Parts: sequence; C-alpha cells; structure tokens
Amino acid sequence: MEADMADKNDAVAVRRSRAETIPDDDVAAVESLKQAYQTMREQLARVIVGQEEVIEQVLVAVFCRGHALLVGVPGLAKTLLVSTVARVLHLSFKRIQFTPDLMPADITGTEVLEENRTTGKREFRFVRGPVFANMILADEINRTPPKTQAALLEAMQEHKVTVAQETYDLPEPFFVLATQNPIEQEGTYPLPEAQLDRFMFDIIVDYPSADEELAIMKQVTGTYEAQVDASLTGADIMRLQQIVRRVPVADHVFEYARNLVRATRPTKPEAPAFVKELVNWGAGPRASIYLILAAKARAILYGRYHATTEDIRKVAYPVLRHRVLTTFNAEASGINSDEIVRRLLAEIPVDGPGAA
Repeated sequence: MEADMADKNDAVAVRRSRAETIPDDDVAAVESLKQAYQTMREQLARVIVGQEEVIEQVLVAVFCRGHALLVGVPGLAKTLLVSTVARVLHLSFKRIQFTPDLMPADITGTEVLEENRTTGKREFRFVRGPVFANMILADEINRTPPKTQAALLEAMQEHKVTVAQETYDLPEPFFVLATQNPIEQEGTYPLPEAQLDRFMFDIIVDYPSADEELAIMKQVTGTYEAQVDASLTGADIMRLQQIVRRVPVADHVFEYARNLVRATRPTKPEAPAFVKELVNWGAGPRASIYLILAAKARAILYGRYHATTEDIRKVAYPVLRHRVLTTFNAEASGINSDEIVRRLLAEIPVDGPGAA
C-alpha cells in the first residue's frame, strides 16, 4: 500500500511538470526507445529462451552506460546472450577468454618494433588489443590473476587505455559484460571490491523453468537457425543514454534510494540492527547513483516518463548484492547479500521524507 501511494505521488508530481521537464523530441525518443526495447526482446527471444529478467537488466545497464557481471553455472547461454545483444544493437563485439596465463597486454594491446620500409628505420607501432570494441565479453573473469583483471579498470572507468605513456580512446559506446562461474572456485582469483564496484549490476543467471528447458532442447537439437536484425546503432544508444539522464525523478525517490543505500552501512546510526550484526561493509555512493540511473532507464523501457520508488525496488538486488559484504556469522547462518537486501526493502519506508 505504501509503495502504491508513493508511486501515485510520483506520477502526480511529474505529470504537473512533464511539459516543462521533457521536451517534445525527448518524448518522441522515449516512445521510440520503448518500441525498440520491445523489438529487441522479440529479436533476442529468437535465440534466447526465457531469461526475461536477465535480458531486461542487461539492456538497462547498456542504456545507463554501465557494465554488468553475469553470474551463473555453465551452460546457461551467458556468452550467447551477450553476443546476441551485440548483434541486435549493431555493435562491434570481442570475446576475451580469461585464463591464468593471460597477460594485461593480451587485453589492452602492445607496441611492436618493426621496420619502416620507406625510411629503413625501426619504429614502434601500437597493435590494439581486443578491448577496442563496443561490447566486451570478459568470459570467466575470475580465472585470471589480479594484475590482468586490473587491466580492465581504466577501460571500464575512463573508457581509455594507457600503453607506454600513450593514451588511446576506446570506441563509444563501450560496455564490459563479464561472466563468472559461482560453483567451481579452485584456481580462481576473486575480483577485488574496487573492481566489483565498477560493475553497475551483478546479474544472477538462474536455471530455466521446466517448459523453457524443453523448448531449449527442441531448439538446439533441431535444424532451427535464428536470424536477428539490428534494432539500434551505436549513435542511437549514445543519444538514448543522454535521454535517460534527463528523466525526471521526484525528491522522495532520491531520498528513498539514499536511505536504502545508507541502511546497508553497519557503522551508520540509520542502519537496522540486523545490518549491524550481519554486514561487514555496506554499499558506497556508486550504489545510490546506479539505483537512480537504473530506475530512470527501467521507467523509459516501460514507456513511462518518470522514475518511481517501485523502479528503485526492482533494481535494488542487482545494484546492491555485490556491494553488501556479509560477516562470517551471516555466512555460517546461510544468509547472503540478497537476503540482506530483501530485509532492507521490507524495513525501509517507501514514503520517506519529502514525499508528496
């Protein structure tokens, strides 16, 4: 009931000023993005059976200019999903298979010494690595040592690569979609928190339902060959990323996102008692920012012109699950970060200060 009332307040407050906050061309762009989203889902459904929530979260990250970590057991079509999204969005795509012997230069590129046939002099030439693409699939990212994992940090944050005192711009738009196997942990290198925080979403890819698994079996073992068409170009995506940032948000929605994130920090007075007991470290400011951005993008994908507290609640799990670090007592009791987020969503009032 509280969520419904808060969302109604959101709608009323935004409708009053919609004509002033969203120009006509942006309204048309929102409509076109909603239509493009439906088209993309139809295209992806030709290749990927089920996984609607995963697809939605991946596309939300794309339209927020964010990166995503996909966690799931082998065989759930994580790689196929990423490559198909790149095809549907008409983006250049590179897959990097992370292994224990992978070096940073294998990702970013390196300088090679070669002879200039015109002058006869030897000079260095930079050979670009696979990171120079619009969409990067970092497959099994936790299979490589921290030194190589860190090679992605500058690319993910700055969209640039520095090699031998030279800085090179990466093509725009630029996204890193990484996969990780949560089961087989022998010989792996867990991602440091600093790099985990660069991922906007931590997306759980779960097993398909019984009906979906039956459809997968029939599709893969038959002669069916899916054909997908490009729905958007890179320029379209960059334009729509700017429109996402212009989506209006009511003050109490900002405050709800802030309150939710601050409640994850056990040292803060506003943290509930169970957080102080079960959480070692809470989410930082990036979580608040990503909650708002993801809520804006989700609102647009559903054809709405404003973000609501319900949008915040829908994106809370992928934004917070990798930013809430539980204590040993929580792990011993079988309580993970998703359970912490679930309790927080039930605990934090939806109609916080500033609600209309």
